[in-house]
Amino acid sequence: MIIDFHTHIFPSFFRDNRSLVFSREPAFESIYYSSRAKLVGATELLKSMDEEGVHRSVIFGFPWEKEENYRRHNDYVIESVLHNPDRLIGLCCFSPISPGAPKEVERCLNAGLSGVGEIAIYGSGISPETIEGLREVMYLCTQFDVPFLLHTNEPVGHEYPGKAPMTLRQIYHFIRAYPTNRIVLAHWGGGIFFYALMKKEVREALKNVWLDTAASPYLYSPDIYRLAGELIGFDKILFGTDYPLIKPNRYFKEMESARLSSGAIEQITGLNAANLLGLSARA
Repeated sequence: MIIDFHTHIFPSFFRDNRSLVFSREPAFESIYYSSRAKLVGATELLKSMDEEGVHRSVIFGFPWEKEENYRRHNDYVIESVLHNPDRLIGLCCFSPISPGAPKEVERCLNAGLSGVGEIAIYGSGISPETIEGLREVMYLCTQFDVPFLLHTNEPVGHEYPGKAPMTLRQIYHFIRAYPTNRIVLAHWGGGIFFYALMKKEVREALKNVWLDTAASPYLYSPDIYRLAGELIGFDKILFGTDYPLIKPNRYFKEMESARLSSGAIEQITGLNAANLLGLSARA
């Protein structure tokens, strides 16, 4: 079973009226100002899944600051999962600085969603205040036994929409603050897996951490699959496309060019996600 762990869908309200939202949601504007930045719904995602051979996808929205926006978006994710329970797995999303976040997490998880994410603050790094402010959300994730997906990115290199000014130290402080939570770091965790080579502390801190591959073809050479697998284990890598940014087939070709074993590819493309989400890997 192939599972895409990182996809974004939007209800028609946002797809058809994106410019009306910009003034109140600067992070959304910074990423989706251009009409070339695609917004798709569940129908388009399911069509792509059928074309690309993806069996199930983890879907989520956007980290909106305004309650009316994240509730509307999470409702669409809930509805999409209810209509396609064998294909779609939903996470609830919101800005981590939103005061109503814990209440929204409880509402969405009780409605059948399977975790929290992709949580991000695109205009800043992961401050100590943000880390502490998520404490109740992270507690709820442990109570419901669900994973938490955090947006991370590399702290060096070129700029692009959605790249937050964060550091590896900030990412590390976050995972150290919540050692019992199952945490997924998007976009290869910004490269933090390299420090699993250190003799003290870091490998232990990464024990309950997974990395997804979202946007990898734009950022890294295919060698990253092999190197990350050697450093933290192929069982800690989750295939994620960041759809509709990049389609799955491009990732499959890169895994093949990295000369991964068939077993490693099977782990990355489905088994690891199935284990993390408590699914039957052969469903």
